[in-house]
Amino acid sequence: MATLSFNSTTIPHKPISKTTSFSKPTKIFFPFSLKPTKNHTKPLHFHHKLSVTTQEQVEVEEFDNEEQEEDEEDDDPTAEMCYLDPETDPESVTEWELDFCSRPILDIRGKKVWELVVCDESLSLQYTKYFPNNVINSITLKDALVSISQDLGVPLPEKVRFFRSQLQTIITKACKELDIKPIPSKRCLSLVLWLEERYETVYTRHPGFQKGSKPLLALDNPFPMELPENLFGEKWAFVQLPLSAVREEVSALETRFMFGASLDLDLLGIEIDEKTLIPGLAVASSRAKPLAAWMNGLEVGSIEADTSRASLILSVGLSTRYVYATYKKNAETTAEAEAWEAAKKASGGLHFLAIQDDLDSEDCVGFWLLLDLPPPPV
Repeated sequence: MATLSFNSTTIPHKPISKTTSFSKPTKIFFPFSLKPTKNHTKPLHFHHKLSVTTQEQVEVEEFDNEEQEEDEEDDDPTAEMCYLDPETDPESVTEWELDFCSRPILDIRGKKVWELVVCDESLSLQYTKYFPNNVINSITLKDALVSISQDLGVPLPEKVRFFRSQLQTIITKACKELDIKPIPSKRCLSLVLWLEERYETVYTRHPGFQKGSKPLLALDNPFPMELPENLFGEKWAFVQLPLSAVREEVSALETRFMFGASLDLDLLGIEIDEKTLIPGLAVASSRAKPLAAWMNGLEVGSIEADTSRASLILSVGLSTRYVYATYKKNAETTAEAEAWEAAKKASGGLHFLAIQDDLDSEDCVGFWLLLDLPPPPV
Protein backbone atom coordinates (compact mmCIF):
# COMPACT_ATOMS: atom_id res chain seq x y z
CA MET A 1 0.00 0.00 0.00
CA ALA A 2 1.14 3.54 -0.61
CA THR A 3 2.29 5.32 2.53
CA LEU A 4 -0.49 7.18 4.29
CA SER A 5 0.16 10.77 5.32
CA PHE A 6 -1.12 11.58 8.78
CA ASN A 7 -2.81 14.56 10.34
CA SER A 8 -0.83 17.72 10.87
CA THR A 9 -0.86 17.89 14.64
CA THR A 10 -0.83 15.47 17.51
CA ILE A 11 -4.41 15.41 18.79
CA PRO A 12 -5.52 13.87 22.06
CA HIS A 13 -7.92 11.57 20.25
CA LYS A 14 -10.17 9.33 22.23
CA PRO A 15 -9.44 6.00 20.56
CA ILE A 16 -12.22 4.07 18.91
CA SER A 17 -11.80 1.46 21.61
CA LYS A 18 -11.09 2.01 25.28
CA THR A 19 -7.32 1.72 25.02
CA THR A 20 -5.19 4.76 25.64
CA SER A 21 -2.31 4.18 23.23
CA PHE A 22 -1.69 6.63 20.40
CA SER A 23 0.57 6.80 17.41
CA LYS A 24 2.55 9.92 16.75
CA PRO A 25 1.52 11.36 13.38
CA THR A 26 3.89 13.02 10.98
CA LYS A 27 3.13 16.42 9.62
CA ILE A 28 1.11 16.95 6.49
CA PHE A 29 -0.54 19.89 4.82
CA PHE A 30 -4.29 19.74 4.41
CA PRO A 31 -5.16 21.13 0.99
CA PHE A 32 -6.82 24.41 1.96
CA SER A 33 -5.65 25.79 -1.37
CA LEU A 34 -7.86 23.37 -3.27
CA LYS A 35 -10.83 25.36 -4.50
CA PRO A 36 -13.85 23.22 -5.24
CA THR A 37 -15.48 23.90 -8.55
CA LYS A 38 -19.24 24.21 -8.86
CA ASN A 39 -19.48 20.54 -9.63
CA HIS A 40 -16.66 18.02 -9.52
CA THR A 41 -18.87 15.34 -10.98
CA LYS A 42 -19.96 15.71 -14.57
CA PRO A 43 -23.40 14.45 -15.61
CA LEU A 44 -23.47 10.77 -16.39
CA HIS A 45 -24.13 9.75 -19.95
CA PHE A 46 -27.32 7.73 -20.04
CA HIS A 47 -28.73 5.83 -22.97
CA HIS A 48 -32.26 7.05 -23.46
CA LYS A 49 -33.47 4.14 -25.56
CA LEU A 50 -36.88 2.53 -25.64
CA SER A 51 -35.73 -0.67 -27.31
CA VAL A 52 -32.61 -2.80 -27.50
CA THR A 53 -33.43 -3.91 -31.04
CA THR A 54 -30.86 -2.89 -33.68
CA GLN A 55 -31.73 -2.44 -37.35
CA GLU A 56 -29.62 -3.02 -40.41
CA GLN A 57 -27.76 0.08 -41.48
CA VAL A 58 -29.16 1.55 -44.67
CA GLU A 59 -28.34 4.62 -46.69
CA VAL A 60 -26.82 7.48 -44.73
CA GLU A 61 -29.77 9.80 -45.29
CA GLU A 62 -32.30 7.25 -44.05
CA PHE A 63 -30.11 6.38 -41.06
CA ASP A 64 -29.85 10.06 -40.10
CA ASN A 65 -33.63 10.43 -40.31
CA GLU A 66 -34.13 7.42 -38.04
CA GLU A 67 -31.57 8.79 -35.58
CA GLN A 68 -33.36 12.12 -35.52
CA GLU A 69 -36.71 10.44 -34.86
CA GLU A 70 -35.10 8.43 -32.06
CA ASP A 71 -33.72 11.61 -30.51
CA GLU A 72 -37.19 13.14 -30.62
CA GLU A 73 -38.51 10.11 -28.75
CA ASP A 74 -35.72 10.48 -26.23
CA ASP A 75 -36.78 14.07 -25.63
CA ASP A 76 -40.30 13.01 -24.68
CA PRO A 77 -40.46 13.30 -20.85
CA THR A 78 -43.44 10.95 -20.74
CA ALA A 79 -41.56 8.15 -22.50
CA GLU A 80 -40.38 5.10 -20.60
CA MET A 81 -37.04 3.39 -20.99
CA CYS A 82 -36.02 -0.21 -21.54
CA TYR A 83 -32.34 -0.45 -22.46
CA LEU A 84 -29.53 -2.99 -22.32
CA ASP A 85 -26.12 -2.24 -23.76
CA PRO A 86 -25.81 -4.64 -26.70
CA GLU A 87 -22.14 -5.22 -25.84
CA THR A 88 -23.02 -6.41 -22.34
CA ASP A 89 -23.27 -10.10 -21.51
CA PRO A 90 -26.75 -10.41 -19.95
CA GLU A 91 -25.47 -13.08 -17.55
CA SER A 92 -22.97 -10.59 -16.10
CA VAL A 93 -25.66 -8.21 -14.82
CA THR A 94 -26.19 -9.81 -11.42
CA GLU A 95 -26.85 -6.76 -9.22
CA TRP A 96 -29.43 -4.05 -9.75
CA GLU A 97 -30.05 -0.68 -8.10
CA LEU A 98 -33.72 0.21 -7.64
CA ASP A 99 -35.92 3.16 -6.72
CA PHE A 100 -39.71 2.93 -6.51
CA CYS A 101 -41.10 6.27 -5.44
CA SER A 102 -43.42 9.15 -6.26
CA ARG A 103 -42.27 11.94 -8.56
CA PRO A 104 -43.12 15.67 -8.60
CA ILE A 105 -45.59 14.94 -11.40
CA LEU A 106 -49.41 14.86 -11.28
CA ASP A 107 -51.52 12.56 -13.46
CA ILE A 108 -54.94 13.41 -14.96
CA ARG A 109 -56.53 12.60 -11.58
CA GLY A 110 -54.37 15.19 -9.84
CA LYS A 111 -52.44 12.46 -8.00
CA LYS A 112 -48.69 12.07 -7.83
CA VAL A 113 -47.22 9.68 -10.38
CA TRP A 114 -44.93 6.93 -9.10
CA GLU A 115 -41.97 5.62 -11.04
CA LEU A 116 -39.82 2.51 -10.98
CA VAL A 117 -36.22 3.24 -11.92
CA VAL A 118 -33.75 0.35 -12.24
CA CYS A 119 -30.14 0.24 -13.37
CA ASP A 120 -26.94 -1.63 -12.69
CA GLU A 121 -23.75 -0.05 -11.38
CA SER A 122 -22.24 0.28 -14.86
CA LEU A 123 -25.47 1.68 -16.36
CA SER A 124 -25.46 -1.10 -18.93
CA LEU A 125 -29.04 -1.78 -17.88
CA GLN A 126 -31.53 1.10 -17.61
CA TYR A 127 -35.26 0.81 -17.08
CA THR A 128 -38.03 3.24 -16.11
CA LYS A 129 -41.80 2.83 -15.84
CA TYR A 130 -44.53 5.13 -14.50
CA PHE A 131 -47.33 3.86 -12.21
CA PRO A 132 -50.50 5.41 -10.77
CA ASN A 133 -50.40 5.77 -7.00
CA ASN A 134 -53.23 3.28 -6.41
CA VAL A 135 -51.25 0.20 -7.53
CA ILE A 136 -48.17 0.62 -5.34
CA ASN A 137 -47.54 -2.70 -3.64
CA SER A 138 -45.15 -5.65 -3.64
CA ILE A 139 -47.15 -7.53 -6.30
CA THR A 140 -46.84 -4.65 -8.77
CA LEU A 141 -43.11 -4.41 -8.08
CA LYS A 142 -42.58 -8.17 -8.36
CA ASP A 143 -44.37 -8.28 -11.72
CA ALA A 144 -42.32 -5.31 -12.94
CA LEU A 145 -39.04 -7.00 -12.01
CA VAL A 146 -40.09 -10.09 -13.93
CA SER A 147 -41.00 -7.88 -16.92
CA ILE A 148 -37.55 -6.27 -16.90
CA SER A 149 -35.94 -9.70 -17.03
CA GLN A 150 -38.18 -10.86 -19.86
CA ASP A 151 -38.13 -7.65 -21.91
CA LEU A 152 -34.35 -7.27 -21.80
CA GLY A 153 -33.46 -10.94 -21.87
CA VAL A 154 -31.46 -10.82 -18.66
CA PRO A 155 -31.74 -13.17 -15.69
CA LEU A 156 -33.26 -11.88 -12.49
CA PRO A 157 -30.50 -10.34 -10.37
CA GLU A 158 -28.89 -12.00 -7.39
CA LYS A 159 -29.06 -8.75 -5.40
CA VAL A 160 -31.08 -5.52 -5.51
CA ARG A 161 -29.85 -2.40 -3.69
CA PHE A 162 -32.23 0.37 -2.64
CA PHE A 163 -31.86 3.50 -0.52
CA ARG A 164 -35.35 4.43 0.76
CA SER A 165 -36.28 3.02 4.16
CA GLN A 166 -40.00 3.75 3.65
CA LEU A 167 -40.15 1.25 0.77
CA GLN A 168 -38.18 -1.46 2.55
CA THR A 169 -41.22 -3.67 3.26
CA ILE A 170 -42.52 -3.57 -0.32
CA ILE A 171 -39.12 -4.06 -1.92
CA THR A 172 -38.04 -6.79 0.48
CA LYS A 173 -41.24 -8.78 -0.01
CA ALA A 174 -41.13 -8.52 -3.81
CA CYS A 175 -37.47 -9.53 -3.94
CA LYS A 176 -37.76 -12.47 -1.57
CA GLU A 177 -40.67 -13.91 -3.56
CA LEU A 178 -38.33 -13.92 -6.57
CA ASP A 179 -35.38 -15.32 -4.57
CA ILE A 180 -33.50 -12.04 -4.88
CA LYS A 181 -31.43 -10.70 -1.97
CA PRO A 182 -32.59 -7.16 -1.06
CA ILE A 183 -29.79 -4.93 0.20
CA PRO A 184 -30.66 -1.67 1.97
CA SER A 185 -27.76 0.59 1.03
CA LYS A 186 -26.79 4.15 0.26
CA ARG A 187 -24.12 2.85 -2.13
CA CYS A 188 -26.62 3.24 -4.99
CA LEU A 189 -24.49 6.00 -6.46
CA SER A 190 -25.18 5.40 -10.15
CA LEU A 191 -28.90 5.40 -9.40
CA VAL A 192 -28.76 8.58 -7.29
CA LEU A 193 -26.85 10.47 -9.98
CA TRP A 194 -29.24 9.20 -12.62
CA LEU A 195 -32.24 10.45 -10.59
CA GLU A 196 -30.52 13.82 -10.28
CA GLU A 197 -30.11 13.93 -14.05
CA ARG A 198 -33.69 12.77 -14.67
CA TYR A 199 -35.00 15.55 -12.45
CA GLU A 200 -33.34 18.14 -14.67
CA THR A 201 -33.90 16.54 -18.07
CA VAL A 202 -37.16 14.62 -17.64
CA TYR A 203 -39.32 15.50 -14.63
CA THR A 204 -39.06 19.28 -14.94
CA ARG A 205 -40.14 19.01 -18.59
CA HIS A 206 -43.07 16.72 -17.93
CA PRO A 207 -46.48 18.37 -18.54
CA GLY A 208 -47.60 17.33 -15.06
CA PHE A 209 -44.50 18.67 -13.25
CA GLN A 210 -45.22 20.45 -9.96
CA LYS A 211 -42.53 23.03 -9.25
CA GLY A 212 -41.62 23.26 -5.58
CA SER A 213 -43.07 19.86 -4.78
CA LYS A 214 -41.17 18.23 -1.93
CA PRO A 215 -40.20 14.53 -2.01
CA LEU A 216 -42.94 12.36 -0.55
CA LEU A 217 -40.41 9.96 0.97
CA ALA A 218 -37.51 11.99 2.33
CA LEU A 219 -34.31 10.16 3.22
CA ASP A 220 -33.66 9.40 6.88
CA ASN A 221 -30.82 11.05 8.77
CA PRO A 222 -31.25 9.65 12.29
CA PHE A 223 -29.34 10.60 15.40
CA PRO A 224 -26.08 8.58 15.56
CA MET A 225 -26.01 5.56 17.85
CA GLU A 226 -23.28 4.01 19.98
CA LEU A 227 -20.87 1.87 18.00
CA PRO A 228 -21.35 -1.92 18.44
CA GLU A 229 -18.48 -3.59 20.28
CA ASN A 230 -17.50 -5.77 17.33
CA LEU A 231 -16.73 -2.63 15.28
CA PHE A 232 -14.30 -1.11 17.81
CA GLY A 233 -10.77 -0.36 16.66
CA GLU A 234 -7.84 0.71 18.82
CA LYS A 235 -6.36 3.75 17.11
CA TRP A 236 -7.44 6.12 14.36
CA ALA A 237 -6.04 9.03 12.41
CA PHE A 238 -7.00 11.39 9.63
CA VAL A 239 -4.94 10.44 6.57
CA GLN A 240 -4.70 11.30 2.91
CA LEU A 241 -3.53 9.71 -0.33
CA PRO A 242 -3.08 11.09 -3.84
CA LEU A 243 -5.81 9.91 -6.16
CA SER A 244 -3.28 7.81 -8.10
CA ALA A 245 -2.51 5.84 -4.92
CA VAL A 246 -6.21 5.49 -4.16
CA ARG A 247 -6.65 3.87 -7.57
CA GLU A 248 -3.85 1.44 -6.69
CA GLU A 249 -5.65 0.46 -3.49
CA VAL A 250 -8.88 -0.06 -5.42
CA SER A 251 -7.03 -2.31 -7.88
CA ALA A 252 -5.58 -4.27 -4.96
CA LEU A 253 -9.09 -5.26 -3.91
CA GLU A 254 -9.15 -7.54 -6.93
CA THR A 255 -5.59 -8.83 -6.80
CA ARG A 256 -5.09 -9.76 -3.14
CA PHE A 257 -7.19 -10.86 -0.22
CA MET A 258 -8.69 -7.64 1.07
CA PHE A 259 -12.06 -6.63 2.37
CA GLY A 260 -13.62 -3.47 1.04
CA ALA A 261 -15.50 -1.85 -1.81
CA SER A 262 -14.56 0.27 -4.79
CA LEU A 263 -16.22 2.84 -7.03
CA ASP A 264 -15.97 3.33 -10.78
CA LEU A 265 -14.63 6.88 -10.74
CA ASP A 266 -14.68 7.20 -14.52
CA LEU A 267 -18.32 6.14 -14.73
CA LEU A 268 -19.29 8.49 -11.91
CA GLY A 269 -17.56 11.35 -13.72
CA ILE A 270 -15.07 12.15 -10.96
CA GLU A 271 -12.79 14.74 -12.56
CA ILE A 272 -9.89 15.15 -10.16
CA ASP A 273 -6.18 15.43 -10.88
CA GLU A 274 -4.25 12.25 -10.06
CA LYS A 275 -2.08 14.20 -7.62
CA THR A 276 -5.03 15.53 -5.64
CA LEU A 277 -4.88 14.40 -2.02
CA ILE A 278 -7.98 12.39 -1.10
CA PRO A 279 -8.89 12.49 2.62
CA GLY A 280 -9.46 9.29 4.52
CA LEU A 281 -9.65 7.69 7.91
CA ALA A 282 -7.19 5.01 8.99
CA VAL A 283 -8.25 2.63 11.75
CA ALA A 284 -5.77 0.27 13.39
CA SER A 285 -6.61 -2.83 15.37
CA SER A 286 -4.81 -5.94 16.62
CA ARG A 287 -7.86 -7.79 15.26
CA ALA A 288 -7.85 -5.96 11.96
CA LYS A 289 -9.02 -8.87 9.81
CA PRO A 290 -12.10 -9.71 11.90
CA LEU A 291 -12.88 -6.00 12.13
CA ALA A 292 -12.61 -5.60 8.36
CA ALA A 293 -14.78 -8.68 7.85
CA TRP A 294 -17.51 -7.22 10.06
CA MET A 295 -17.31 -3.89 8.23
CA ASN A 296 -17.54 -5.66 4.91
CA GLY A 297 -21.10 -6.75 5.63
CA LEU A 298 -22.37 -3.28 6.54
CA GLU A 299 -22.62 -1.47 3.18
CA VAL A 300 -20.34 1.35 4.37
CA GLY A 301 -21.65 4.62 2.94
CA SER A 302 -19.66 7.58 4.24
CA ILE A 303 -17.76 9.15 7.12
CA GLU A 304 -18.46 12.63 8.43
CA ALA A 305 -16.47 14.80 10.83
CA ASP A 306 -19.11 16.34 13.07
CA THR A 307 -17.41 19.30 14.73
CA SER A 308 -20.48 20.20 16.80
CA ARG A 309 -20.27 16.84 18.57
CA ALA A 310 -16.47 16.46 18.29
CA SER A 311 -16.94 13.07 16.72
CA LEU A 312 -16.72 11.05 13.53
CA ILE A 313 -20.00 9.67 12.21
CA LEU A 314 -20.04 6.42 10.24
CA SER A 315 -23.04 5.87 7.95
CA VAL A 316 -23.81 2.29 6.97
CA GLY A 317 -26.67 0.43 5.33
CA LEU A 318 -29.86 2.37 4.71
CA SER A 319 -30.16 4.82 7.59
CA THR A 320 -27.83 3.64 10.34
CA ARG A 321 -25.37 6.14 11.77
CA TYR A 322 -22.76 5.35 14.43
CA VAL A 323 -20.48 7.51 16.54
CA TYR A 324 -17.31 5.97 15.15
CA ALA A 325 -14.80 7.97 17.18
CA THR A 326 -14.60 11.05 19.40
CA TYR A 327 -11.95 13.60 20.27
CA LYS A 328 -11.46 16.37 22.81
CA LYS A 329 -13.01 19.52 21.40
CA ASN A 330 -10.80 22.58 21.19
CA ALA A 331 -9.78 25.11 18.54
CA GLU A 332 -6.99 22.89 17.21
CA THR A 333 -9.02 19.71 16.84
CA THR A 334 -11.97 21.59 15.38
CA ALA A 335 -9.70 23.16 12.78
CA GLU A 336 -8.30 19.77 11.81
CA ALA A 337 -11.75 18.21 11.48
CA GLU A 338 -12.91 21.17 9.40
CA ALA A 339 -9.83 20.81 7.20
CA TRP A 340 -10.62 17.14 6.65
CA GLU A 341 -14.19 17.97 5.64
CA ALA A 342 -12.93 20.78 3.38
CA ALA A 343 -10.60 18.31 1.66
CA LYS A 344 -13.52 15.94 1.18
CA LYS A 345 -15.65 18.69 -0.33
CA ALA A 346 -12.80 19.74 -2.62
CA SER A 347 -12.64 16.13 -3.83
CA GLY A 348 -16.31 16.14 -4.77
CA GLY A 349 -17.22 14.10 -1.68
CA LEU A 350 -14.64 11.38 -2.36
CA HIS A 351 -12.95 9.86 0.72
CA PHE A 352 -11.93 6.45 2.05
CA LEU A 353 -11.72 4.17 5.06
CA ALA A 354 -8.63 2.02 5.60
CA ILE A 355 -8.33 -0.71 8.24
CA GLN A 356 -4.81 -1.80 9.20
CA ASP A 357 -2.94 -3.89 11.74
CA ASP A 358 -0.95 -0.82 12.67
CA LEU A 359 -1.12 2.83 11.64
CA ASP A 360 2.52 2.66 10.51
CA SER A 361 1.85 -0.29 8.22
CA GLU A 362 1.97 0.12 4.45
CA ASP A 363 -0.65 -2.58 3.92
CA CYS A 364 -4.39 -2.59 4.47
CA VAL A 365 -6.65 -5.49 5.30
CA GLY A 366 -9.69 -3.42 4.39
CA PHE A 367 -10.20 -0.47 2.06
CA TRP A 368 -13.48 1.24 1.23
CA LEU A 369 -13.69 4.01 -1.33
CA LEU A 370 -16.58 6.28 -0.36
CA LEU A 371 -18.50 9.12 -1.99
CA ASP A 372 -20.59 11.51 0.06
CA LEU A 373 -23.41 12.66 -2.23
CA PRO A 374 -26.38 14.90 -1.41
CA PRO A 375 -29.75 13.11 -1.58
CA PRO A 376 -31.54 13.14 -4.92
CA PRO A 377 -34.07 15.95 -5.47
CA VAL A 378 -36.94 13.43 -5.69
